[in-house]
Amino acid sequence: MDTDGPSTDGPSTNRPGSNQPSSDGAGTGGMERADRQAAGGAPSGKKGARRTAYLGAMFLMATSCIGPGFITQTTVFTVQLGAAFAFAILISVLLDICIQMNVWRIVGAAGIRAQEIGNKVLPGVGWVLAVLVFIGGLVFNIGNIAGTGLGTNAMFGANTTIGGIISAVVAALIFLSKRAGVALDRIIVILGAIMILLMLYVAIVSAPPVGEALKNTVMPDKIDFLIITTLIGGSVGGYITYAGAHRMVDSGYSGPENMRSIATTSVIGVIITGIMRVLLFLAIFGVVAGGVALSGNNMAADAFKAAAGEIGMRVFGVVLWAAAISSVIGASYTSVSFVTSSKTSPRVRNLLTVVFIVVCTILFAVLGQTPQTLLIFAGAFNGLILPIGLAVLLYAAWRRRDLLQGYKYPKWLLIAGVLAWLLTIYLGWNSISGLESLWA
Repeated sequence: MDTDGPSTDGPSTNRPGSNQPSSDGAGTGGMERADRQAAGGAPSGKKGARRTAYLGAMFLMATSCIGPGFITQTTVFTVQLGAAFAFAILISVLLDICIQMNVWRIVGAAGIRAQEIGNKVLPGVGWVLAVLVFIGGLVFNIGNIAGTGLGTNAMFGANTTIGGIISAVVAALIFLSKRAGVALDRIIVILGAIMILLMLYVAIVSAPPVGEALKNTVMPDKIDFLIITTLIGGSVGGYITYAGAHRMVDSGYSGPENMRSIATTSVIGVIITGIMRVLLFLAIFGVVAGGVALSGNNMAADAFKAAAGEIGMRVFGVVLWAAAISSVIGASYTSVSFVTSSKTSPRVRNLLTVVFIVVCTILFAVLGQTPQTLLIFAGAFNGLILPIGLAVLLYAAWRRRDLLQGYKYPKWLLIAGVLAWLLTIYLGWNSISGLESLWA
C-alpha cells in the first residue's frame, strides 16, 4: 500500500548503515524495541509470529470499539434511519481509515507510544493526554464489565454482578499468563471471529432487504451528520484510537522498514469494525423491515429474539459478552500503556493491567453500574483525547522527522489527517457541551 519506506517487514532494529538515529532522544525507539524483544515481549521474527502480532494489533483496535455501546448505538440508529444508516456507516468508515492510518503510521514509524511522542514534541503534553486516556478508560471499563454481566445473563440467566466479576477474572488471567502477549493476540482474534460469525448468522436469518441497503449506501434517503460524527467518535474516540498502534509497538514491529504492513493492518482493522457494524445493521434492519416495532431499553436483544427466536437471544448474549470482554481487555491494556513507557518490562505492565481490572471490577461491584455523571465526564474526556492527540502526532509528522526515524511522511496523508483533525475539534466541542446536562 505504501512505497515511501523500505519494504522489508520484521522486528525493527538499528542496522548498520541505516538512516535511523541510534543515540538518545527519538532514536531510542530502536533500542527500546530491542529491550522489549530481549524481555520476551516481541515476536521471534518468524512469519507466523509476525502474522499473529499484526492480527492481534488489528483485532485489538477493532474489538476495542465493538463494545456494549457499539451494539446499542448501531441498533438505535438503525431504528431511526432504516436503510439510510448504510450511508452513515460508509462515511464513518472512510473517515476512520484516514484517522487510523495517520495514528498507526506515526506511532509505528517512531516506535514509541503516543504520549512519549507528545512529550518529545512539547514536554508535558504527553502526560496530559495520558491522564485523559486513563480516566476515560477507567470509567468506561466499569461499563464494559457491566456489559459482560448482561451478556452472561442473556446466555445463561446468571446474576449480572456475578457474571461481570467472573468475566473480569477471565480478562485478568490473560495478563497473568506466562506468554501474556501471545495469549492476548490470539484471544482477541478468536473473540472477533466469534462476533463476526454470529452476527453473520443473525443477519442472514433476519432476511434484510439488501438491495435497499445497497442503494442507500450511495444514494441515501436521509443524511444525518450528527449520527455520522457520533459513529466516528465511537469508533476512534478515546483510548480506542491508540489501542492497535500501541499493541503493535509493544510487539516489536515498528520503524520505517515495517511501514507497508503497518499501513495495511490499520486499514484492515477499521474495515473489520465496519463489517461488524454492517452485519449488525443488516440484522436489525431485517427485523425492522419485517414490521417488528423495536422500543424500550433493550432493542438489540429484542431484535435478535425476533430474528432467531430463543436461539437468537442466546446468540445476543454471546455477542454482547464477547464485545464487552474484548473491550475490557482493550481498555485495560491501552489505559495502562499510557501510564507506562516503552522501557517498562512486560511483566510490570501486565501486573499493572491486572490491578487496573481489579479496581474497575471493585467499582462495578460496589456501584452496580457506571453512574451517568461519570459517563458524561468520561465522554467529555474522550472528546478531548482525539483532537489533542491527533494534533501532536500530525505535528510530529510535519515538523519532527527525527522522531519518525527519518521516515518521509506522505503529504497526501498529512493533508487528509489535518482535514480529519478539524472534524475531531467539532466532535470535542460537542462532547464538552454535553457537560451542561450535569447542571440542567
